[in-house]
Amino acid sequence: MAFFKEELKKVKAFVFDVDGVLSLPSVSVDGNGELIRTACVKDGYAIMYSGKKGYIIAIISGGGGPGVRERFEKIGIKEIFLREADKIKVLTKLMEKYSLQPDEVMYMGDDIPDYECMRYVGVPVCPADACTEIKSVAKYISPIEGGKGCARDVIEQTLKAQGMWMDIDCHVRSM
Repeated sequence: MAFFKEELKKVKAFVFDVDGVLSLPSVSVDGNGELIRTACVKDGYAIMYSGKKGYIIAIISGGGGPGVRERFEKIGIKEIFLREADKIKVLTKLMEKYSLQPDEVMYMGDDIPDYECMRYVGVPVCPADACTEIKSVAKYISPIEGGKGCARDVIEQTLKAQGMWMDIDCHVRSM
């Protein structure tokens, strides 16, 4: 774990999958066949706060739907990629755009479509309920399940490692 804490000091960007990471792995379906996702407000606060501190925040998801983009835009995420089948292609273009090295990127995924991205970045992490293959490539497995605060866990640890957590700005919510 000590080595993992050292790696957190290099992180400049957080990239998240949506379903099973930022929302519960099980979803409801509305009358139009659209998925209804449940998100954790603590994840939302940590994402909003880290964005305010200057971190690059991105979402790369194979899913999408009404409300997903709107939710993430409301908490300040500017790099939102939905309905993406080739996540590694999106990730590498994003890293090129911001001139990021792999060790400066934390990627949190939970299932097979995240595997290539997790192997590519320097800080691959996952929720407690990720599939076995993802756990095998993660440098850190959050004790928290997807959609229940696992993103908050890794963001908070990173900001603490960099001395950016609980400073004067943490009490001011801006939108």
